[in-house]
Amino acid sequence: MLPLLQAMDHPCRTDQVRIGIINQNEINAANAGSCEFYVTMGLLRRANDDQLRGVLAHEIAHQDLGHVAKAQVLGAGLNIGAAVLQQLFPAAGVLAPVAGELVARGYGRTEEYAADRHGVDILRRAGYSKETMLDALTWVRSVAGSGGGGFLSTHPGIDDRITTIERLP
Repeated sequence: MLPLLQAMDHPCRTDQVRIGIINQNEINAANAGSCEFYVTMGLLRRANDDQLRGVLAHEIAHQDLGHVAKAQVLGAGLNIGAAVLQQLFPAAGVLAPVAGELVARGYGRTEEYAADRHGVDILRRAGYSKETMLDALTWVRSVAGSGGGGFLSTHPGIDDRITTIERLP
């Protein structure tokens, strides 16, 4: 993980990096902001080093691009917008949460594609190829399915993500 952290545009200092392990069998990882990352036991048990490296590059890219901080600002803005809408149009109370969720989820898809692209950049700077990210996503698809995508999803479908990465130079 250290080579990936050193390849960031805004590297985390090693003394500020925190890694938490979640005791779940599903395959997952997350960035909580402030150089804090989480991985599940399922990921650690089942991934090989390159698969783990690809998944972590994606999460490190979220950190480097400031996605957690941006999502927090967006969430606060959506809550304020829903409150204002409710005051102006009391009947809108039923629709405001749904509209806010759709906006937030669309924002999430954009962030996911950006994290994939930037994750490839980080991998390359650390001496790996985009194949590391492609292999990680292909592996996730094979063990967890090709979920994602769809109208109410925060993540694009894995097949779409793979296709987008394949098109990168």
